[in-house]
Amino acid sequence: MDITKEEFDEKFRETLDDLLLTMAEHPEVEPSKFFGMACVLENLSFFGPVLYDALQNSKKI
Repeated sequence: MDITKEEFDEKFRETLDDLLLTMAEHPEVEPSKFFGMACVLENLSFFGPVLYDALQNSKKI
């Protein structure tokens, strides 16, 4: 089943948001580490289209 780039990007961002929410609700996550990881996840969210293209190109090889 193939999905469009837009669908992939939406699901990718939803997954990153779910990770962030899970970390926020976990009592063992230190606030300073949470902030750092939140920044990493936010930056990672911009790479959804790049990851989609890489996955599509790997199927062609």
